[in-house]
Amino acid sequence: MVSAPDPRLDEVARPAGPAFQLQRPGSNRVPLILMSPHSGDYYPEAFRQQLQVPIQDVRRTEDAFVDRLFEGGVSKGATQLKAVFGRCYVDLNRDAGELDPDMFEGGLGRSLGVPSARVQAGLGCLPRIGASGKPLYAAKLTRVDADQRLASVHALYHGQLQAEMARLFEDWADIYLIDCHSMPSRQPGRPTLPDIVLGDRFGSSCDAQLTSLVERTLRQLGYSVVRNAPYAGGYTTRRYGRPRRGAHVLQIEINRSLYMNEADVVPNGNFERVQNDMTRLSEALAEFALEQKS
Repeated sequence: MVSAPDPRLDEVARPAGPAFQLQRPGSNRVPLILMSPHSGDYYPEAFRQQLQVPIQDVRRTEDAFVDRLFEGGVSKGATQLKAVFGRCYVDLNRDAGELDPDMFEGGLGRSLGVPSARVQAGLGCLPRIGASGKPLYAAKLTRVDADQRLASVHALYHGQLQAEMARLFEDWADIYLIDCHSMPSRQPGRPTLPDIVLGDRFGSSCDAQLTSLVERTLRQLGYSVVRNAPYAGGYTTRRYGRPRRGAHVLQIEINRSLYMNEADVVPNGNFERVQNDMTRLSEALAEFALEQKS
């Protein structure tokens, strides 16, 4: 297990840890990876000093505690890969080229992807805004800062994910990646949201059987479930989902009100129930993954 100290909100300084936490199962390994790229909650002191918004505005952008919801999957044979750094420091579910040049002194002297709607909204790989929609930074960032974040966090996380995929492909023709997220319970223009949204990029990122299994299992556990609206899957599903090549990626978005107090960013009284249900889902996924080999 590759680990880092458990960060707390009131912590103002500690040595920077690795870009991710990785936990592999024992002898019961199955071709299943549970990822949580937005569950990190560590913010270096240098980053905090750059902010002009309260740290709580940054924390509310996290998919807080999602890693804990799915950690029981390791006992079922899954590999778990989770972020350490908060998504406002580096968003691991974005292309590294999704950057806003206007955020940086003198722009950026690096190859950038086509500016996306996310970048224009302030939600690129290095986000410009926090949960309140207000700009995060009191001054522009430097190119050195951008390069350091991308190299030490984004590149290492995705490099490890690719390495874990390669390890599984040594033994299995098909592997299954679950990209685990949470969503705010209230969103502009949407009076109600379901409990869970499954994103398979409209059937292009994984075998339809995988999406159906997850939807069926969650409904049996009592959750309302929809597909691809408002979340069809992000960078991770788009980059790694290649079902014809054996790589199946499904994104799961859990309504935060089910398991946490969103304002205070703390688990609520229903947390244990949701956690147990996600362990049951992981068990169903592990069984499904093994059945595909036979």
